[in-house]
Amino acid sequence: MSPFSSTAQARFATRVSFFTAGFVMACCAPFFPFIKLGVGADEGQFGLLLLCFGLGSIVSMPIVGVISARHGAKSMVLLGGFGLIIFLPALVLAQTPLILAITLFVFGASLGAMDVAMNVHGVQVEAQEKRSLMSSFHAQFSIGALCGAGLMTLLLSLKVALIIAALTGAAVALVAMILASSRLLNTSAKEPTPLVLPQGIVLLLGFLAAIAFLVEGAVLDWGALLIIDRQIAAPENAGLGYLLFSIAMVIARLTGDSVIGALGEFWVLILSGIISMLGIATVLLTTHTLVALAGFVLIGLGSAIIVPILFSAAGRQKVMPASLAIAAVTTTGYAGVLIGPAMIGFTADLTSISTAFWLLIGLVALIPVTAYLVVEK
Repeated sequence: MSPFSSTAQARFATRVSFFTAGFVMACCAPFFPFIKLGVGADEGQFGLLLLCFGLGSIVSMPIVGVISARHGAKSMVLLGGFGLIIFLPALVLAQTPLILAITLFVFGASLGAMDVAMNVHGVQVEAQEKRSLMSSFHAQFSIGALCGAGLMTLLLSLKVALIIAALTGAAVALVAMILASSRLLNTSAKEPTPLVLPQGIVLLLGFLAAIAFLVEGAVLDWGALLIIDRQIAAPENAGLGYLLFSIAMVIARLTGDSVIGALGEFWVLILSGIISMLGIATVLLTTHTLVALAGFVLIGLGSAIIVPILFSAAGRQKVMPASLAIAAVTTTGYAGVLIGPAMIGFTADLTSISTAFWLLIGLVALIPVTAYLVVEK
């Protein structure tokens, strides 16, 4: 019998949870151009609306982090997962900016809750099995994102109504959450865990996570609009950018442990930052469809392993308890989701979407610059 047989069910549930979060998040990416048109918002207004998505995540994450650390992550995984299932169809039904803002806030809060809780749950499974699993968990998130973006892009290209596409995505997520629900660990802290503000190396990890999440959020929220703005593809095929980005993320994360083992975290962070910057520049410097789409592949390859490395570093540091550090890095990192869409929207409104993505390259450059500090023991 395998030494990991006793935790096989919990490991499966964690992977399903990561898959579900990535799947539902990616389902909404191809919807955004249509949602923007449906509420009659320009780039600046839509950036403000997307700010509600990030705000919902930021509000829920610290609360869920403490609850998960004290009482176990199971209830928060379920709360976040079923919240996503309910509010995915609600997004495409919103007819006014106010209703869309409220829906985005609750949808973001659900995603934020699940994101923190499933990472805490992953740490608990790692602790029981005494081996590294975080990279494979995050790979499942990327696989879910690939499936979600691919399924929605296919349905929309077949002219399926938005609400039918959204309900289809919600149904898939519902099946996944039912499979996971009874297999999640029931754990709680042995001692009360206080709410501790991030400090020291955790602050740097959170800041870098914010940049990494900003890159992912930029491709998710604005990638399709960038493709349309630069006339790289037709609106109904604009989800291809995120789809290819997701494929690249899956490949890189599934092979991430081997790459880190061969090169070390320091060089992986440096190369990841360079490849991400090269990918963004490629999209911005050409209107040739295949070349531009190859840029999205490079962004995915470059971005994929950064976040797992940051979470691993958060687990190793001694400034804070590991579970709270991971929650803090996730929360601080999601500041990228909070400020990113608004920053890109405001910049696009004043100049262009392309200019906003050029500014993003400057932020990504900070990842290789600070690589030594991240991996220093």
